[in-house]
Amino acid sequence: MFEPKRLHPVVIVLNIGKRIKDFIFTFIALFFIWNNGESSKLMLFTAVTIAIILIILTSILTWMRYTYRLEDNELRIEYGVFVRKKRYIPMERIQSLDISEGILQRICGMVKVQIETAGGSGKDEAEAVLAAISKEEARIIQEYVTASKGNPAMQEVGVVQETRNQTIYKITTSQLILLSLTSGGVGVVISAVLALLSQLDDLIPFERLFRGVEQWAVGNIILIAILVFAGFVVAWILALIGTMLKYANFNVIKTDHDLVISQGLLEKRQITIPLKRIQSVRIDENIVRQWLGYGSVIVESAGGSASNKEGSKVLLLPLVKIHTIEQILKPYLTDYQWNPTFTPVPKRAMSRYILRSWLVIGPIVVIAIAFLKVWGLISLVFLGLFTIWGLLKYKDAGWSFNHEQLNLRYRTIVRTTVFIKKNKIQSLDMRESYFQSRKRLATLEAFVKVGFGGAGGRVIDMEQGDVKKVYSWFSREDKNGD
Repeated sequence: MFEPKRLHPVVIVLNIGKRIKDFIFTFIALFFIWNNGESSKLMLFTAVTIAIILIILTSILTWMRYTYRLEDNELRIEYGVFVRKKRYIPMERIQSLDISEGILQRICGMVKVQIETAGGSGKDEAEAVLAAISKEEARIIQEYVTASKGNPAMQEVGVVQETRNQTIYKITTSQLILLSLTSGGVGVVISAVLALLSQLDDLIPFERLFRGVEQWAVGNIILIAILVFAGFVVAWILALIGTMLKYANFNVIKTDHDLVISQGLLEKRQITIPLKRIQSVRIDENIVRQWLGYGSVIVESAGGSASNKEGSKVLLLPLVKIHTIEQILKPYLTDYQWNPTFTPVPKRAMSRYILRSWLVIGPIVVIAIAFLKVWGLISLVFLGLFTIWGLLKYKDAGWSFNHEQLNLRYRTIVRTTVFIKKNKIQSLDMRESYFQSRKRLATLEAFVKVGFGGAGGRVIDMEQGDVKKVYSWFSREDKNGD
């Protein structure tokens, strides 16, 4: 790999697809603007034809001008159609490799390699992306990276020592089915459809299209309700299939220095997480999984970028029994305490949790009762649900720490438990409002640095003295330098 190489020609197709995707709404706008009269149609056809020709030509030139090679223990990339750019990445700076196989890559026997480096996490994109290279070349790059993390004197791939790979976790068929059934993918599908419709709102005359069916809709409420329900069922089925395809064959392997995650059926992915870059570990439990005793484990790492947020927050265990987490992870993440005893927030904080849950639904209930009279009383059901939500948030809030670890537990929609090592905490924020001060309460928030933005955890309405105790624990300098 010492001679400059081009990516596989399938990259041309990928570039064309990406550029067309970027301009698709422009094409739609031109269609509605110029689709009136023969001259307008001719202008539309000409503009679209020129745009497609330019897209194809620039995609070909981009592929031809992009080369990469390994030399002097560096990955050297040169690219640029009109302005030639060079990027040299020392192997020792590479923190993680995200290897994936999209449908086109799999057809051609290629893989996509996304490279994250130390110090490159604040960028809007990964340090380097090799969109289509052979599996053998990807393996060679991996071995060079492994060599640079081990003995610096080992520069040749042939002398890289074999690492002892240990399988930490492998998803079973029953776990995959349960994961899909309890995921929140339905909301993602519906949100995607609504987002698409919102983009087309100014281009498609929805008001004119639906004006003629308003009277029909009034007389067919039951049919509309059935159609809406059927739509949700379809969205749920699509989300179910999507989740199963995404997490099929999910397994986690521990090497000497990294955790390596592989997943996917149609699109295969492999994510490498350096152990030393792990900033915190998080356990998420939605209500259904919590009732069943299951949760998901997420690793927050100092990696990733704006275009690859998954590089900084990686799903380590998609679905696992809560009581087995320590058994699974303790042998590999030895410095974490997995079953701490949490101190709950004080009872006088309960009313504040309930009141906060009423902030959104309360005004809606008042307006519904005021304008809809008896029918508006139905909204009290939602007030009750939000009250239960507030009580759950109060019940789940808690904290604890030992000599080297801070643990925070709180609920938004899901219950989250965060484990943070003391030396990974970037900052600790202690706040108290006027109303909190009157009840001798305060909010504690811990921040860690991850690849894109920040992460950590927050517990609201803790005992004032407890917040000061945690703050003192964090700010006190250890004489031994710990």
